[in-house]
Amino acid sequence: MPVAKGSTIDPERTRATILEAATPVLYERGLDGIGVAELCARIGVSKETLYRHFGTKDALVEAVLEARSDRVTSWLAGAVAAAGEDPADQLSAVFDALQQWYDEPAFRGCAMLNAAAQHHVEAVRAITARHLGRYLELLTGIASRAGAADPPALGRQLLILLEGATVVAAHHSAVGAGDHARRAALILLSAARTSVEG
Repeated sequence: MPVAKGSTIDPERTRATILEAATPVLYERGLDGIGVAELCARIGVSKETLYRHFGTKDALVEAVLEARSDRVTSWLAGAVAAAGEDPADQLSAVFDALQQWYDEPAFRGCAMLNAAAQHHVEAVRAITARHLGRYLELLTGIASRAGAADPPALGRQLLILLEGATVVAAHHSAVGAGDHARRAALILLSAARTSVEG
């Protein structure tokens, strides 16, 4: 049976394929650094297919960012879980994982912060805020397990180190950025533990 023009055999798979193909292109070129025609050519779909599945380029961008946030958050949570029960080991695992990412040839900084800086659309800024909130939740959990007197404050300090290391790695030098941030984070964690014990 022929497929009617404008329809797809498996819309969910097509949508997922577009997301997967668009993610590295948008990360490399920037959200506003590539037009719809070139994006479609690079990912191998027609404009009609892109618009059928996402409606607009902005909707595709939002979907790409949401999927990336889910993927990155799961990746870091997995690193924390694999590190065992010691909060210091968990925190080290976060920064060690980040250093591995910084060392990748395709590293271009935090896609969320890049998106918020490049694409001044409220929906993108909201996705970025939620993403940073997920990081904050992960880091505050480590701070809480470490027995910090003020886990939210320590979590925020750790978030600043995490994002600061990412910015330095992207715009200055990736060499050792995660390692330096890890050492600073462990000092903060140790001081939080000491103040509770003292």
